[in-house]
Amino acid sequence: MEASGSQVPSFVQTQTEINWEKLDKTRFYFLGAGIFTGLTVALYPVSVIKTRLQVASKDTIERSAFSVARGILKTDGIPGLYRGFGTVITGAVPTRIIFLTALEATKEAAFRMVEPFKFSEPTQAAIANGIAGMTAALFSQAVFVPIDVVSQKLMVQGYSGHARYNGGLDVARKIIKADGIWGLYRGFGLSVITYSPSSAVWWASYGSSQRIIWSFLGKDTDLKKVPPSQMTIVGVQGAGGIISGAAASCITTPLDTIKTRLQVMGHEKRPSTTQVVKSLIADDGWIGLYRGLGPRFFSMSAWGTSMILAYEYLKRLCAKDA
Repeated sequence: MEASGSQVPSFVQTQTEINWEKLDKTRFYFLGAGIFTGLTVALYPVSVIKTRLQVASKDTIERSAFSVARGILKTDGIPGLYRGFGTVITGAVPTRIIFLTALEATKEAAFRMVEPFKFSEPTQAAIANGIAGMTAALFSQAVFVPIDVVSQKLMVQGYSGHARYNGGLDVARKIIKADGIWGLYRGFGLSVITYSPSSAVWWASYGSSQRIIWSFLGKDTDLKKVPPSQMTIVGVQGAGGIISGAAASCITTPLDTIKTRLQVMGHEKRPSTTQVVKSLIADDGWIGLYRGLGPRFFSMSAWGTSMILAYEYLKRLCAKDA
């Protein structure tokens, strides 16, 4: 990568990043499956609460994240916070492999593409990481959307008038019977519109914020400075994850709310995107589009920070010996 017009590699690139070609891919995929499964177990309940908030009807009593959580625990106990988890975890590994492979491969190419423009380093990082994040999201949605549709129906079953099911296979069978295979891709367009910009914003924010933080710390392009400690690197990466999650959640929550409603509505209702938007605004005004912002904000910040720390740690574990 070119740093402000110079051919000298940047501090971030040489001291804190491990590029795709330097990774042992077999070890990376094997260890990554375990690490990200653990993160999904820890943060899945937040997704259940967010989804219930987004699909709640106007007359639903539970209107806050805490009241939804209390209601779930009272009715179903801890297992209620993991409705649809089996379906999600089944698709999580292939989805994550597709995402990370596309992310790293595209990021390398994108950095080379922006080199001739001689942007500042944070700008280069934002553009390259943003392109990589968007591309990775596009590739992974083909696997993720059917998993998302099924898991969300399981998350809200029996809640606010939604039907009950006997597991993920029962959901898939009924969807295919009613709408054919394309029923599993309900909301695919909105998913792409939601997750691609969200991923682009997240990774762009992460790439640029890291470089800005290092610049404030006095370690930007001076390779002669003493390398930072691992704790400092982890701290900067964690801060970048928080900033990225906050930015992405605030920008994309309205689209996520609309997408979720479209995916969980019963077959007999079949609302259009316009009808969903009008319903949300009629119930709560424009703020209705931000239903579930609190859990989504927390989920994306917590997931983003946990994910990026685990991801960077995973890359250090899987780096090939020089």
